[in-house]
Amino acid sequence: MSKSKYGLNTICTHVGEIKDEQFKGAVSPIYMSTSYQFDEVDVKRYPRYFNTPNQEFLSKKIAALEHAESGMIFGSGMAAISTVFLAFLKQGDHVVVQNTLYGGTSNFIREEFPKYGIEFTFTDGYEVSDFEAAIQPNTKLIHIETPSNPLLTITDIKGVADLAKSKNIVTTIDNTFASPVNQTPIDFGIDIVIHSATKYLGGHSDILAGAVACNSVHMNTIFNVAKNLGGSLSDMTVWMLERSMKTLALRVKAQNKNAKKLAQFLSNHNDVKQVYYPGLKSHPQYNLAKSQMKGFGGMLSFELVDGLDAMAFQKALKLIKSSMSLAGVESTMLSPHKTSHALMTQEERDKIGVSDNLIRFSVGIESKKDLIADIEQAIEAVKSSKLQVQN
Repeated sequence: MSKSKYGLNTICTHVGEIKDEQFKGAVSPIYMSTSYQFDEVDVKRYPRYFNTPNQEFLSKKIAALEHAESGMIFGSGMAAISTVFLAFLKQGDHVVVQNTLYGGTSNFIREEFPKYGIEFTFTDGYEVSDFEAAIQPNTKLIHIETPSNPLLTITDIKGVADLAKSKNIVTTIDNTFASPVNQTPIDFGIDIVIHSATKYLGGHSDILAGAVACNSVHMNTIFNVAKNLGGSLSDMTVWMLERSMKTLALRVKAQNKNAKKLAQFLSNHNDVKQVYYPGLKSHPQYNLAKSQMKGFGGMLSFELVDGLDAMAFQKALKLIKSSMSLAGVESTMLSPHKTSHALMTQEERDKIGVSDNLIRFSVGIESKKDLIADIEQAIEAVKSSKLQVQN
């Protein structure tokens, strides 16, 4: 049976596993060696070349999930993003970047690209027309993120891909928020898919990793830069990631279901001013999201009504963790202006709509009623405290 015809859970469980030929174990063995034979072998293996046994086989799972020819894993999501950018951009080139995306990516572009003489333009919005307006004669790459971090804006993947192909421009997408369970951008014409594998692919808040998936030609270009930058990761982490990805589809589907219920609950709450979730029919790009996503994801953001402090609310939570990062099986919340977007200026955050009262909610797999109860008690605690101060 062709791997391409395997079901999603079968790919997660079996594609990319290493057969234990010696002891017939049920899980992939781990190869911790950093030194391999160099003569009379088909592959000269070396950790920095991303081709140790565990690295090589896990990359097959990444590729299969993203409907790509090739995959590669990195030491972090930023290692993956920065390597891809530097593989396709050089002095004098120009890149068009979506204006609503992960703050670390924005900061890398603003801080590092000028050192390399690479020009960049952040779009005014996230419509296809915004990307077209930003293209210049020397544009070589367009980077998008959908759903975006932290406002869950939705970009037309096929529209941007078609635009780029008409002008011979490479396209990249950060697919972290969606995961390959909910969205496979290569099917819509995107060239290169990037993940912070720390998030949904890992899913247990215990590893740091990145991933890239694309065709073999683009991957060769990426590899030639990656081996020089050295952003590989240990085989222990690779093994843990492969183990975690066996339950990827199960976890993400449970998080999808929970997030939709929590988004509906929050959108009907009197103490919540705004909810950002593409699975709500009130979301301005709901129909677009429905057309390109298989599920709406486990991420949402919301703002409390004026007068209720976002930080006080998070401190009052008892079950949901006020914590960095996202996509673990446990639910977490954070304030983007203090974390993911802290490196941006206040003016930059205001321009893209990341207010100081915005709360990003990574919904886990806990019981829905327990999550709702925790939110309710935290809101009441803040209101009660405010009332006491006023009295």
